[in-house]
This record gives sequence, structure tokens and C-alpha cells, in this order.
Amino acid sequence: MQTNSYSEITPEILKLSKLCEETATIRPELYSEYDVKRGLRDLNGKGVLVGLTQISDVCATKMENGQPVPTDGDLYYRGYNVKDIVKGINDKNHFGFEESAYLLLFGKLPSKQQLEEFTSLLSEYRTLPTSFVRDIIMKAPSNDMMNTLARSVLTLYSYDEKADDISIPNVLRQCLQLISLFPLLSVYGYQAYKHYHDGASLFIHQPKPEYSTSENILHILRPDSKFSALEAKLLDIALILHMEHGGGNNSTFTTHLVSSSATDTYSVIAASLGSLKGPKHGGANIKVVKMFEDMKEELTDWTDEEEVSRYLRALLNKEAFDHAGLIYGMGHAVYSLSDPRAVIFHSFVERLSKEKGKDKEFALYTLVERLAPKVIAEERKIYKGVSPNVDFYSGFAYSMLNLPLELYTPIFAIARIAGWSAHRLEELSYNGKIMRPAYKYVDNHKKYVPVEER
Repeated sequence: MQTNSYSEITPEILKLSKLCEETATIRPELYSEYDVKRGLRDLNGKGVLVGLTQISDVCATKMENGQPVPTDGDLYYRGYNVKDIVKGINDKNHFGFEESAYLLLFGKLPSKQQLEEFTSLLSEYRTLPTSFVRDIIMKAPSNDMMNTLARSVLTLYSYDEKADDISIPNVLRQCLQLISLFPLLSVYGYQAYKHYHDGASLFIHQPKPEYSTSENILHILRPDSKFSALEAKLLDIALILHMEHGGGNNSTFTTHLVSSSATDTYSVIAASLGSLKGPKHGGANIKVVKMFEDMKEELTDWTDEEEVSRYLRALLNKEAFDHAGLIYGMGHAVYSLSDPRAVIFHSFVERLSKEKGKDKEFALYTLVERLAPKVIAEERKIYKGVSPNVDFYSGFAYSMLNLPLELYTPIFAIARIAGWSAHRLEELSYNGKIMRPAYKYVDNHKKYVPVEER
């Protein structure tokens, strides 16, 4: 069978796909009948316990009279509240991503000397192999930067003489190199795409050793390499808030799952990137930005609460934007009263909106933040409260930083590689068994029939 194009869906494929659809449907009631936790979640949305970790903790309830009661959310890295971490580094000359990465990897806050040595080590590793940009990143650039990032990670395997060594010292070395290189792989991949697909000028700036991770991202991304202190600070805060989240999210579970097979670091991180790429995981803030762009076009008065509420109801009733029935950026699988990352982000985003002259846009976001929970409660039956999640403000923040949409999810990955690395090291250190979940077979056993008799 020949096709006119590598990507063409032929009539033969369409015919076969119908067979897939006919045979791939599991009746929903079977999940209840066999007590299967679909999506590894109970009926009330609580995640099924599948492992132990010392890296981070997500708290959204407190116990009262033996019963869990919703409370404002908290996120802890190695026992330290992220609110306190951000507060502690909230100084214009102090960036926190490197400090937080050290904390996640080694379980304690670094001393000044330890932080300087760690930052210096990351800077030394922030160099790609000779000709890697020309031979790998510049060739066949993808229109999806997560694809480019995953391909680059898998290719780095070929440059590593100890790629399959899963001893802790070697894996730590690999993880530190990936933490350092993710900004280059992501931004250079974007520059190649814009040059070859859109005809834009090609900029490949070398990272500066004295710059923090957030400063280097802005430096290598922008043609003039210029940025304000507040811009770098906000991006640093974004990296801190996205670098880890309790171990139970899809991509971190993927890190544990694939690590348990004793495969190499590059394969593990590429798998985690594939998970994060999914729009149900890492791409949510893009949806938020596009939803607000549509909202701003549809509304005649951004300050009219009644008009904004009508638009939100139209979203829920599949009458606006993408007709999916969702208000993007609202609600979280764990948090109910508040997502601490959104709470932290709020003040920094407000400051940047003033610097950028985006006060009206920020006011609209704040209004939706206040109105959406009320509208959702009126239109939906919900078992817990609804509040903005971190994606609600992160997309707006990235748009004010003039980050292209193509880099929104890679920025998430640049942050989360620190958490993935900590979880990979934890899995290799404390668990010697391969993960092997069970699936219940729900079809009939059948007798084989020779092809001539079918």
C-alpha cells in the first residue's frame, strides 16, 4: 500500500480505525462493578496511594473530628512550605530556582557556599556537545517544542559514554546536566523553528555563566538579550512554583514508573516529557490565554460583572470559545479552597502588569477569579470547592514576558526537570522492584478459528 504523504490518513486506515472504535470501548459501569479506580482516582477524586516519597507534599485538607475538611492549599518541598521559600528569596539580587533545586535533590537548604558551588556546577554543565545545535537542533525542526526537547534528550544518550550506568553518582551527574541544558534545548529549538518555518532571523546566544536560570532563558530568547529585574524575578518564581508537585501528577508518576524498569536517564526523562506535553497536563495555561483572548473580544465592558458572568455561563454550557464546557484555569484535582501557587503568583503578576501597562487585563483576570467559582457552583454539581489553579495566572505572566506560546509547556519542563530528577534518584535509591499494575480482563475467552473458516 502506497500513500501520497507520510501523514496521510488513507481510506484503509479509516476503515481499520472503525474496528478500533468498535472493540476499544469499555462499559463505564464495569469500573464500579469491579471496583477499579479509573485514572487512579476514587469516586470522590482522591488519588489512589501507589508510593511513598520524601520530596514534596500537597495539602488541601485538615482533620476535624476524624473527618477531612477542605482548607487553603499548601505545597511543601522537603518539608518547607513553598510560600516561605518564595518569601525567603524575594530579593531582587537573589534567585530561587537553583536553591530550590538543591533542596529537592539533596533534602536540605544549602549554605551560602554550597549554593555558590552548586550554581557554579550548573553553569559549567550549561554547554551542549560540539556541533549539537547544528547537527541535531537545526535539522528537521519540529513545530512542537516539546517534541524537539524530547528528541534532543534522547539524542544526548549517544554523547554519553556512561548512558546506561544507573548508579546514583552517574544518574546525579546526568540529572544536573539536563537541569542545566533544558533552557538551551528548548529556546534553541524554538529559534530554529522560527527561522526555518517562519523565516525569522536566527539568534543563538551563548548563556552567561553569571546569570541565573531565569536570566539565561530571557537572555538567549530575546534578540537584544535585554530584560528587567522584575521580569527575571517573575520567571524565577514561575520556575519555583512549577518544579515539583507532590509526586502524584502524571509526569512524575511516569518518572517513577519508567525508572523502576532500570532503564537509562534519557529514556526516563523523554517519557516524562511525553506525559507533560499532553494538553491535560502541561498545556493548560495555553488554553487559559486563548480563552481570555476570546473573552476580551466578546465582552463590550471588561468590568461589567453581569456580562462577564454571562460569558462564563456560556463557557460551561459549551456556547463559547472552544465549546468544551470548561472554564480553563479554574479548579484542581487536589486543591479546593485555594492553590498556593496561584496565590503566590497573584502578587507578582500584579506587579508586572503595572510595569507592562496591563492593569485592565489583570483586573479582568481578578474579576473572573472572583466570579467563576460562583457561576460553576450554580451550573454544576461539585463535590468540593473551586478556585484558580497555577495555570490561571501563569499564561498571563508568560504573555507579559513576551514568551511565545510554543515555549509555555517547555518552560514547565525546564522547571519540572528538577522534580523529576529528585524522584528518579529516590526511585533508584529506595525501590528495587519494577512497577507492574494489574488490569482486569473483561472480554470473553474465544476459540481460535482458522482463517479459511472465518
